[in-house]
Amino acid sequence: MSLGDEDGYGNDAGRTSDAYSTIGGTRQTRTRLPDGPTGDPYGPRRPARNSRSLITFAGVVILLLGAIAFANMGGDDDTSGAKSGTTSGSKADAAPTSPTGTKPVTGKNGTIPSGFAHDRQGAESAAANYAVALGSAGMFDRAQRHIITSAVYAPAVAAARQEALDKVYSDADFLANIGLTPEGTAPAGQVFISRSNPVGTKVVKYDDDTASVAVWYSALFGLAGDGSKNPVAESWFTNTFELKWTGGDWKVTDFTQKDGPAPVGRDQAASSADEMADAVEEFGGFTYAR
Repeated sequence: MSLGDEDGYGNDAGRTSDAYSTIGGTRQTRTRLPDGPTGDPYGPRRPARNSRSLITFAGVVILLLGAIAFANMGGDDDTSGAKSGTTSGSKADAAPTSPTGTKPVTGKNGTIPSGFAHDRQGAESAAANYAVALGSAGMFDRAQRHIITSAVYAPAVAAARQEALDKVYSDADFLANIGLTPEGTAPAGQVFISRSNPVGTKVVKYDDDTASVAVWYSALFGLAGDGSKNPVAESWFTNTFELKWTGGDWKVTDFTQKDGPAPVGRDQAASSADEMADAVEEFGGFTYAR
């Protein structure tokens, strides 16, 4: 696993070398446990804030999730795909994250890793990388979006997915509600961030030429800068990718998304708009995930 550099798809819009974006959702998930006199390892919680910014962001979340469902028409609308192929009463084994000594990727398709191993580890590696690419800010740029879809999706479904995604990401009302310009860029003085950060994968089903792999990740989404009505917020999701071995590599044929698992948020002060904007520009995202 290596950190992103100036040309990696972990960079965000607003940086001239940004290469990617997301079909990933942005639903904000916040879990608060009830206060109690004893037994709460996290201590008493503050009351939930009732701020205008959070209400606005909730509206954006609904819009973006609707866009995801539209763009993935033809796939399952629930998580049943993640359960197919599993043995009754058993759970999929968690994959080790330590190095195995096997080189997981041999090349790149543009700036997206390609040439994944034809085994379970290769399928997991492909799914994690594709989650990052589909969750990046580049999906909001037409040219970059076409590069991503052609690199990530299997040839049999790439054209249909590209057409659906173009309809979603070119909708002026959709972009306006997210806070972006009609060209899919951030307003002057603000920085747009859309990143998926995988924290784990598991193989749900595997055979020689097909695999179902779940990727658990955190997502950062929003606009950093003065005047932003959609501040950068964190949410958690699990995407289950249906993969097919085609043309000597793993490619996506479909995927489903569900919320969580989401950790309990700590009472940690949020950074200022300037601090967040600086972080987005100074820290490159991961360009490769094991």
